[in-house]
Amino acid sequence: MKEKLKKRIFQIIEFNNDKDCLDRICNGVIVTLIFLNLIVLCLETVDSIGAKYQILFERFDCFSLGIFTIEYILGIWSCTVDKRFRHPIGGRVRYMLTPLALLDFIAIAPSYLPILFPELRAFRSIRLLRLLRILKLTRYSDALRSMLKVFVAKSEEIIIAFFMLFILLFIASSLIYFAEHEVQAEAFPDIPSSMWWGVTTLTTVGYGDVYPVAPLGKLVGALVAILGIGIFALPAGILASGFSEEIRAKQTRRRPKLVVVCPHCGKPLNEFPAHRSKQ
Repeated sequence: MKEKLKKRIFQIIEFNNDKDCLDRICNGVIVTLIFLNLIVLCLETVDSIGAKYQILFERFDCFSLGIFTIEYILGIWSCTVDKRFRHPIGGRVRYMLTPLALLDFIAIAPSYLPILFPELRAFRSIRLLRLLRILKLTRYSDALRSMLKVFVAKSEEIIIAFFMLFILLFIASSLIYFAEHEVQAEAFPDIPSSMWWGVTTLTTVGYGDVYPVAPLGKLVGALVAILGIGIFALPAGILASGFSEEIRAKQTRRRPKLVVVCPHCGKPLNEFPAHRSKQ
């Protein structure tokens, strides 16, 4: 009975089965709670509404936190029915380190910080960390789950691309410092300060608050702006390739397999070894 209950809970939490009525209801409740939390977070920033309904908002936050925490704990408790997490301790730790379980933890952990550390309640920015609850939508949205899979699958390439971007940013900031420091000591006082110009130029935003005036500085700025277009296209190309691969993989999984049946015995032909043609 206990194992049957654990299996049922794990199926509801981990698998989205549109044909299961209870699964649809549970998923609908959680998704509704997530969106209501986002609405409440927005309304709290309106002084006239936030002050009037502060107690109501706090109670709703406690209720939502309780539901999300129960869901997280039930997932850890029931995960041992899966053969990947069979071990009662090591399996649960392995489950807690899965991407979706980590997102669930990140969604609830900030709300416990003011409870564990009361001095943090004075910081309003801590309350904004509840925005992380939107990450829980990844569990209930096929599109967001696909996005997470793509980021995980292409994480190495994305890290390499951003590492190249950092190297280019450092080189550009160093070159513009040596080219412009004597002319604009206040705008380019040191290399770390010059990185602001490097970021705005590489992203081709160019706020105009800091810009080169020396001929060599203008040359460096033009080269950096041109390189920035190409270097920022790298992560976009990697993600586009990843999404294309994920879509093809989904289509392959959904496509029904064609089974050729032997006309004599009625068994699928793929059960027999391939016959070699005689020369």
